[in-house]
Amino acid sequence: MLALENAKTRLVHTDDSLVQLLDPPFNTSSENPGYIMGYPPGVRENGGQYTHAAVWLAQAYARLGRGKDAVRILQMLNPAERTSTAERLAQYRGEPYAVAADVSFTPGRVGIAGWTWYTGSAGWMYRVWLEDVLGFRLEGSRLRMAPNVPDDWPGFELTYRHGSSAYRIVVVRDSAGNAVTMQCDGKMCMENYVDLIDDGAPHRVDIDISAEKLVPVTDSRAN
Repeated sequence: MLALENAKTRLVHTDDSLVQLLDPPFNTSSENPGYIMGYPPGVRENGGQYTHAAVWLAQAYARLGRGKDAVRILQMLNPAERTSTAERLAQYRGEPYAVAADVSFTPGRVGIAGWTWYTGSAGWMYRVWLEDVLGFRLEGSRLRMAPNVPDDWPGFELTYRHGSSAYRIVVVRDSAGNAVTMQCDGKMCMENYVDLIDDGAPHRVDIDISAEKLVPVTDSRAN
């Protein structure tokens, strides 16, 4: 936790919408850390944003249940967000639809995209959004949901096709917290997973997020 707090303080630059890999950069060091010192200070691995690592920082926050911090970082890395206005586009200089592998933190060139069309960091960004923030996890023929979204999100919807079947997933936040209660086709899923069925029929998965896991009420008269 201390490492994450230090990373947030030292490496996350909200005003410039980037996350440094390390700080300070290697510039006048008598020890040679390797090839990264061949880059100018603030470029790529030498103190710039290396997007692979920045996405993993967002993943760490999500896995600790800190969805707000995770989403804030992912939005900072999102090229669509970085080019949302003419001013931001002029700073970023990259495509709005391709994740940049690196972003400069060099004085005079802060926020300029480097190598774009880099599928490694783009693939990780997609997975962290889907699996760690939205909580969508496939485990063989099972679907497990464990969202870590900000407390002010009212919810979201996903549609997943399993063979010939379509699963509509509706997530609703009842209160702050990350406890999940899950139903599939009106039946409670006590262990928060669904056994996926390829039967050509539509299915609905309802998920409530709250501070505490809801416990279904049973009628004692049934016994």
